[in-house]
Amino acid sequence: MTKKIRYIINPISGTQRKQGIADLAKNLTDKNLFDVELVYTEYAGHASLLAAEAVGRGIDVVVAVGGDGTVNEVGRALVHTNTALGIVPCGSGNGLARHLALPMEPTRAIEIINRDVVHTLDYGTINGRPFFCTCGVGFDAFICEKFASAGRRGLLTYVENTLRSGLMYKSQPYIIEDEKGTESCKAFLIACANASQYGNDAFIAPYASMKDGLLDVVVMEPFNAIEAPQVALQLFNGTLPANSHVKTFQASKLRIRRESEGVAHFDGDPFWTGEIIDVAIERHAFNVIVNPDKPNKPRAESKMNLLQLLPVFFNEWKTLPEAFLNRTGQDLRRLNRTIIDKLGMGNK
Repeated sequence: MTKKIRYIINPISGTQRKQGIADLAKNLTDKNLFDVELVYTEYAGHASLLAAEAVGRGIDVVVAVGGDGTVNEVGRALVHTNTALGIVPCGSGNGLARHLALPMEPTRAIEIINRDVVHTLDYGTINGRPFFCTCGVGFDAFICEKFASAGRRGLLTYVENTLRSGLMYKSQPYIIEDEKGTESCKAFLIACANASQYGNDAFIAPYASMKDGLLDVVVMEPFNAIEAPQVALQLFNGTLPANSHVKTFQASKLRIRRESEGVAHFDGDPFWTGEIIDVAIERHAFNVIVNPDKPNKPRAESKMNLLQLLPVFFNEWKTLPEAFLNRTGQDLRRLNRTIIDKLGMGNK
């Protein structure tokens, strides 16, 4: 007896054209295993409704075709159900797909779906909102808000917002409470990771597992501008926990208090929240199709480094309009001047 599979395609996520992926899904999905249907999202939140409808109809697998936002929308409708999540990654970060070692090429991603190996994994919640990779407060949430309002997607936009805003962001005081006690700190960011990375192989918590019932909590303390390149390199080579400004611990739930309301994020989506942020893990609560050749294990190191990201960066750069490039060049020159001034090198 064949299973039912629904592909939910976000036509505007990421930087790839989706019509070709729809054709691949129709032609390459194993017809001996699956009855295939394709649907398209029309607005924010639509993917969740389409996935919930699929659950109600008893569809066995729902495939998110898009980026991390699409994956989150689909996944949140599938938690605590028998319907499995599949992923054809075509966003700008693809954090969950990369953590699960799923192929980035649509053809190979569909091959994994055809193998139909399903694992039951953990997911997290932040103030009741489900997340599958990471959530947090501080600089990463601040950048997510900038990225969401940028009007363009892709690695270049993320890097531009990070460079433009990084030196101006001020660390904040927090109180963190978990099962072991309470601690006060001043932090650049606090990330709660169910999976190992933000996306683009930026490993905020390289040892995180989606099967251990625990969050990997990363507290990054303030650091100066001259240390920023080292922090970036460690983020991409999987050695960030070794940084002297980084503290990590595990917890099944925690409460973060800050002095005022502000932005937080879940899987890269920013949202406004109050002074109290509650984060928790839901153990073994959603089904997902995984790559059977590369089981879900914590990653001690990453093969990705900053040099490997350069081709992606410059391919996106070439597609930008001249006015945008001119503005970015001006911003980078101002950023260079700011760095020189902060390092006290302006008169040397």
